[in-house]
Amino acid sequence: MPAPSPYAARLDRIPVHRQEAEVLGGRTAYWVYGPEGAEVTVLAVHGFRGEHHGLEPVVAHLPGVRVIMPDLPGFGETAPLPGREHDIDAYAQWLTAFAAQVAPGAVVLGHSFGSIVASAAVAGGLETPRLILVNPIGAPALEGPKAVLTRLAMLYYALGARLPEALGTELLRNRVIVRAMSIAMAKTRDPELRRFVHDQHDTYFSRFSDRDVLSQAFRTSVSHDVREFAPRIAVPTLLVAAQRDDITPIEAERALVPLFPDAELVEIAHVGHLIHYETPAEAAGAIRRFLRPLVVPAP
Repeated sequence: MPAPSPYAARLDRIPVHRQEAEVLGGRTAYWVYGPEGAEVTVLAVHGFRGEHHGLEPVVAHLPGVRVIMPDLPGFGETAPLPGREHDIDAYAQWLTAFAAQVAPGAVVLGHSFGSIVASAAVAGGLETPRLILVNPIGAPALEGPKAVLTRLAMLYYALGARLPEALGTELLRNRVIVRAMSIAMAKTRDPELRRFVHDQHDTYFSRFSDRDVLSQAFRTSVSHDVREFAPRIAVPTLLVAAQRDDITPIEAERALVPLFPDAELVEIAHVGHLIHYETPAEAAGAIRRFLRPLVVPAP
């Protein structure tokens, strides 16, 4: 039985509809939340192995803001990009093309792996008035305090890619391993919220199209970080970082800020890499304040 969402009542008050667009030769599924006539539109990019549902708790706390959320190519309901390696160039080109077609002029938001994709796209020319990065990957994965765990993850994905296809895919979708990842990332002590977080990962963390795309996306996620794009991002940028993040330590996030020409950091205490699940109200509050110059309605 699915675990109830503590944010369901808020989200139910926000209109949403699903659409598709042809981008770089493939079909991209995306969801539009909020009023069509909103003065501010946010284009949100989810993290690795996730899909659009993951950022819905943040959307639930942004009434009056129009949010467009696609599933990344190869994840959720979006097919892989035909004939392309799913590297950072492909993802950045896809996001730039998607934005031009569906959400020109939107504020761009990226979470986790989505922070790398969003940063690469904006640094490469995607026009946006502002950039928001939630749980940004602000340092190389192999240099942080969890470098050993990163290397274990690399072995896991490499094994999944090299085994016979059925066995490899079964390993990559293994529910015990997915639950172990979820337990490692969750910091909340609220049993109901933990149950919801684990149910979200159980439900959506394995909705990748195939193991090749997953392997390519993983290599991209550990081969790049926001630091390499920050100096070329001229627009005002908001970093929303967790003080207990196991992926990028808060010290690295603080060191990331001055690499941008114009950036500010909001730190959220008592949470790790799951800001979008555990503290979405705090994240949405920071986002709302950051967007206020663009005329954001009161909650």
